[in-house]
Amino acid sequence: MFRNDSLNMNSHEPRKSIFNLLSAEEKIEIEQHIQKLEVSRNDIIYHEGETPTAFMTLEEGKVKIYKEGVGNREQILRMVKPGGFVSYRALIANELHNDSAMALEDSLIYIVDKEYFFTKFIKNPDVALRLMVKLAKELGFSNSRTVTLTQKHIRGRLAESLILLKMKYGLESDGQTLKAFISRDDLANLSNMTASNAIRTLSSFVEEKVIVIDGRKMKIIDFDKLEKISKLG
Repeated sequence: MFRNDSLNMNSHEPRKSIFNLLSAEEKIEIEQHIQKLEVSRNDIIYHEGETPTAFMTLEEGKVKIYKEGVGNREQILRMVKPGGFVSYRALIANELHNDSAMALEDSLIYIVDKEYFFTKFIKNPDVALRLMVKLAKELGFSNSRTVTLTQKHIRGRLAESLILLKMKYGLESDGQTLKAFISRDDLANLSNMTASNAIRTLSSFVEEKVIVIDGRKMKIIDFDKLEKISKLG
């Protein structure tokens, strides 16, 4: 659902939001060229093959970026947290989306229209640098994940995915519970394995007292051992 109300960037904006790089005058101007998109859990934000029409950044919630392979099997490419970008690579490259985006929970997205993005927004040097750094970091991450998903065994891949979720979304106040409550299917798709293999491997981690599972909640109780499993592959 689109809403055109004021963005109120100063009070609810994530600290690392790209909009913090704008001057006071630019923030006022961009409000005429930006919309809010509220999406519910499991809503598709865009599909692979569609033409990108705007720059999208996540304000609240969690989003997965994924591709569909043979037999409609998903491979999660990256996870987006508040302050991160949902749609920008294909827009800048003037290409069709080569992936899809879905909300993992109720989320709020800011959308900057395509014309303003290219004529004004990206011409701010700080904004352009932030986008360039983001692209470079995601390329490095993709290179590392390619090696992980093709060379590590199942245990190593799943352990690395749990570590990735910890690094991306953090832990609850107890210092152990992951803030990312994703389904077993999504965890399997993030780790390039079947759901049944993910469930069996999680069960082995529980038996080894590496993690504790309570419904959708997951606690890492032996992070050092989890890192060791990830490194050994």
